[in-house]
Amino acid sequence: MRCANVIASMVFFAATLAHADSLRAFTSDGCSLFPDGDFNHRKLWCDCCLEHDIAYWRGGTSEQRLQADRQLHDCVLSKTNNNILADMMFAGVRLGGGPIFPNWYRWGYGWNYGRGYQPLSPLETQTADNLLNQYRASGKRFACEL
Repeated sequence: MRCANVIASMVFFAATLAHADSLRAFTSDGCSLFPDGDFNHRKLWCDCCLEHDIAYWRGGTSEQRLQADRQLHDCVLSKTNNNILADMMFAGVRLGGGPIFPNWYRWGYGWNYGRGYQPLSPLETQTADNLLNQYRASGKRFACEL
């Protein structure tokens, strides 16, 4: 009987660890702590932030984060032709979006805190793709669409 209890405890512990490191459903709040657009166009660069949120939710390597941050910069620049704004947003995400910060907009926010700069396995990539497709198919509206 004691052996069965030990085995059951080990199975429960393994299941808890597996669940603790699973990817949560996708969420986005647009540009987080920054406006989604200007006074004339309230959502002007919000879609840039949405794509950035998808990358940050997924997480991955430090190189992937830098690429996501550069894409945000370039997208905002193409929408606004305002290099100062694009540079400011780039600096903000570089300074405040690292995986070490326990906040809702950190790199890899879809995972539990502590994952850091860890590449996604093929299974994790497929899971992320499936969750994102489920979100899109659910009819939920992205922050940029509200």
